[in-house]
Amino acid sequence: MKKAISAGLLIGGLVLLYFGYDQYQSFQSEVNQFLGGSGSQKGIWMMAGGAAASIAGLAGLLRGGK
Repeated sequence: MKKAISAGLLIGGLVLLYFGYDQYQSFQSEVNQFLGGSGSQKGIWMMAGGAAASIAGLAGLLRGGK
């Protein structure tokens, strides 16, 4: 059961990383960065959450358990 949760965290984290990067690289975010602002805050938070979930899932899979 723990491996299933870890695998779910890893997959969910990778999905969040993908969509966060896509959001961060969107046309609206690029225009905002060009005009002196920062990138999409939503994209940054999605990438941060995705990285945390991926690391937690990978650690759970590598640590083992039942």
